[in-house]
Amino acid sequence: MTTKFKPGRSGNPAGRPKGTKDRRTELRALIKPHAPDLIAKALALANEGDVAALKLLLERAVPPYRPIGEAVTFPMPKQGSLADSGRAVMEAIADGNLPPDMGRQLIDALAALGRIVELDELDRRLSALEEKSR
Repeated sequence: MTTKFKPGRSGNPAGRPKGTKDRRTELRALIKPHAPDLIAKALALANEGDVAALKLLLERAVPPYRPIGEAVTFPMPKQGSLADSGRAVMEAIADGNLPPDMGRQLIDALAALGRIVELDELDRRLSALEEKSR
């Protein structure tokens, strides 16, 4: 199978030509003068029972609910491995001391921290090897 583009090569290295209009911008410009009439029509349809119009208006008018967790405390090891911290989070979830969604956020944060620590360790080792080879 022959590919049109070579791996690692852009199909358009020069990028979009300057001054090229975005189609979304053009559509918004066409719709903007009619916005009050369109909103009035959507409101009328929603008032007549059109569920899709009602949903559209509500999605635009009311921001989605995002729960904000309250602060919780549970024993977290101050010294120890990231695995120990992960186990502490899992135990707190299992014991009912930490909501599962907040636990997941903490586990994700620990995973990100693990990647940072790993990269830092690799950088330190690489620097040491480079220093030895000089």
